[in-house]
Amino acid sequence: MLALRAALGRCLAGPARGGAAALGSARGGDGAVCRPFIQTARWYARPVRRKKDIPSHLDDLPPTMLKKEYTNVPVVNSVDDVVKRLLSLEMASQKEKMKIKTQQLVEKVRRSPNDNGSSEVQVAVLTAKIRTYEEHLQKHPKDKSNRRRMLMAMDRRKKLLTYLRRVRYDTFEHTCKQLNIQYTLPQPYNRRRTKRWLVKKAFCIKVFQEVQKLKAPQRLKERRERRARAAKEAAAQREGPPV
Repeated sequence: MLALRAALGRCLAGPARGGAAALGSARGGDGAVCRPFIQTARWYARPVRRKKDIPSHLDDLPPTMLKKEYTNVPVVNSVDDVVKRLLSLEMASQKEKMKIKTQQLVEKVRRSPNDNGSSEVQVAVLTAKIRTYEEHLQKHPKDKSNRRRMLMAMDRRKKLLTYLRRVRYDTFEHTCKQLNIQYTLPQPYNRRRTKRWLVKKAFCIKVFQEVQKLKAPQRLKERRERRARAAKEAAAQREGPPV
């Protein structure tokens, strides 16, 4: 009984490390090598970490809404329910939903029904793209390519909003309110003063002063000529026209 327990303990512990001596110690009485009964946990045996459902800005689209290509087609109303489901957003891809969402945002800020390229419309299109990129990066935070595209779109939208704020402030406020955009003012530029920058500034000031000294005689001469010319014109006006 004691020998059986010892053999079972050696099998559970597994073969020891250390050449032939260890191999001999791992063998049983009949020379057979003991295999461990318990194996280490594999990668596939670990619990799956599921990410939480991230809310999307496309969730407010009703699934019964038709796709953008079939919105103005009158024949769609006479087809059966199966075909309507195929042509609705219930079976649509994210790209087709994005078209509907972009159109909704554009309709909020466009100036006229034919307006497709104003600054407000461009801001609406970029806003839809940015929100899609944000949702994608929450699920895939290591996607650097889409992160770069999102930052480029944000930079472009900020430039357009800055232009609208400078030129048409009422339109800027309306656009931010309709699209739910929080605009923050850019920080004032503050350059760090380095020794090289200070030396360069002092040199430029010195050059400017020397140039002004060289131009001073010419400017004084021109000023005297203008005064003399003005004095002659004033004297001629006092004398009056010749009789």
